[in-house]
Amino acid sequence: MFDIQSGKLLVYASRFSSRKSRLKPVSLAAEKMAKLVNAGFEVKRFGKRFTPIYVYYKNGNEEPIPIYCNNGEESDMQEIYMALKNMMFVLSFHPKHAALRQVRREIIRFS
Repeated sequence: MFDIQSGKLLVYASRFSSRKSRLKPVSLAAEKMAKLVNAGFEVKRFGKRFTPIYVYYKNGNEEPIPIYCNNGEESDMQEIYMALKNMMFVLSFHPKHAALRQVRREIIRFS
C-alpha cells in the first residue's frame, strides 16, 4: 500500500456505550477509514458515563484533532464513514499532514 503511516484514528467512548447501537458503526467506519489512509486505529473506553462518541485524528506528537462526534443519534456506518472521509480530505490540505496529502487521491476516489 503506502510506505508512510498517516497518523492514527482514535475512537473515544464511554465503557457504558451500547456496543450494538452506536459504538459499533462508529468504530467500524473509523477502522475502515484508517485502512484507507494507512493509519493506526484504536478504541479507548472510559469508565465515565458520557453520551458522545468521538473520533480524533492524531499525527505523531501533535494534539489530536476532533473529526467526528456522535451525540446519541443513530447513524449507519456508511454515513459516519462519509463524514470521516470528508474531514480527512480537508486535513490532507494542511501542511502538517503531509502523509495524508500522499493518500488524498485514495480518499476522494470512492466518493
